[in-house]
Amino acid sequence: MGKFKRIDTEIEGVCIIEPTVFGDNRGYFMETYNQEEFKEIGIDYNFVQDNQSKSKKGVLRGLHFQKENTQGKLVRVIKGSVYDVAVDLRRSSKTYGKWVGVELTEENKKMFFIPPYFAHGFLVLSDEAEFTYKCTDIYNPAAEGGIMYNDPDVNIKWPEVDCEILTSEKDKKHPTLKEFTASDVWKDK
Repeated sequence: MGKFKRIDTEIEGVCIIEPTVFGDNRGYFMETYNQEEFKEIGIDYNFVQDNQSKSKKGVLRGLHFQKENTQGKLVRVIKGSVYDVAVDLRRSSKTYGKWVGVELTEENKKMFFIPPYFAHGFLVLSDEAEFTYKCTDIYNPAAEGGIMYNDPDVNIKWPEVDCEILTSEKDKKHPTLKEFTASDVWKDK
């Protein structure tokens, strides 16, 4: 039996990964990544960069992508809880513009794999959350892109939080999916 269980979502390529957790009265141990084991469950990417963020309740980061140096991401929460979302930006996909979301918590220890050519974002549900992710390409600030987290055409059902939603000034200025579609980025994807 492998150490990781893959749960496919309704969007091809996007999946939830449940690690095997070994626990007793002292605590727990788990592998969070193993290249050979991930290949066995169909995730055969070379991860080249690790990132970590800490955010307070109500922070919404996203929806982000890179126009060049497109990144696949393997994300998880090490403290707190977030609602994590991937939006399909592959124009040739039957699920273009569709989204899928999952709650990631320090308790459930689930991971979420988002392939390249997706927008990604998350909303912090707990008082604070620490979020980590492995990326398949190096961050390129000149290639930053995004779409509005509250685009009515994408219509993401973000969970209710009992506080104000906090986004960066940059995230407030992202275009809609229709405006993104009108650009020439990834027209062959």
